[in-house]
Amino acid sequence: MTEIDNTQLPETKSLILEREDSVLKIWFNRPEAKNALNTAMTEELVAVLEAVHDDRSIRTIVLRGKGGVFCAGGDIKGFKSGMQTVESSEVAKGNRAFGDVMIKLNEQPQVVIVLVEGAAIGGGLGLACVGDVTLVTADARFRLSETSLGIPPAQIAPFVTERIGLTQARRLMLTGARFKGDEAVVLGIAHGVAVDGLDLDAQCERILDQIKACAPGANAVTKGILFETLRRPRAEALDFASEGFARCMLSPEGLEGVAAFVEKRTASWNK
Repeated sequence: MTEIDNTQLPETKSLILEREDSVLKIWFNRPEAKNALNTAMTEELVAVLEAVHDDRSIRTIVLRGKGGVFCAGGDIKGFKSGMQTVESSEVAKGNRAFGDVMIKLNEQPQVVIVLVEGAAIGGGLGLACVGDVTLVTADARFRLSETSLGIPPAQIAPFVTERIGLTQARRLMLTGARFKGDEAVVLGIAHGVAVDGLDLDAQCERILDQIKACAPGANAVTKGILFETLRRPRAEALDFASEGFARCMLSPEGLEGVAAFVEKRTASWNK
């Protein structure tokens, strides 16, 4: 297990990276385009996630957008400029690549917090659905707008459906319904609503304090168990979980956690 510092993080142009102790903040930084996703941005995001994947000194990743907007979805202007001579297979390949970004962020071992203000449209809403904790401002705007543009929400559909269920996913995707932060919480997209950006910061800090009480290795194993629960038959999922339990119990983290409990003290990672 390796630890890295800021100098080893990839260089990025579309993202701003801020390391604060055990927290890595990733800012989408295309405010002039409402942080619309393009190939450069998603490739940079993948590079960052891969760079920190095995680094347990980074316990939390916070994803947010500069300019008061989270993410307006895919860069439609960019799509249009490249559609004149492209083959269908190339379009499919490019679309599928975003699915890999979603998988990677969804299953990142660190706890992923998504902070939404301004808007989360299309792919931006999809990203909100893969946060372990997603917090939104009350006035944040949400919409799955793809079908109004003549295209399906292809790569985000499985993640949105997993998050909110088939019934609501069908309604949102097939109507392009608009809604705001309070409804995002009711639907299950978000876990909390803030009155404004300052309150969003405060709520995020409270979540970060809670995460500090949890061992980073145990959190990473727990995320793996959760996803395998969805993939495997029940007995196989339980076998997988028991193996993860044993590894954690016999690890330095597990031994420290048990010792801290018996000795009635704070565990070493809770600082």
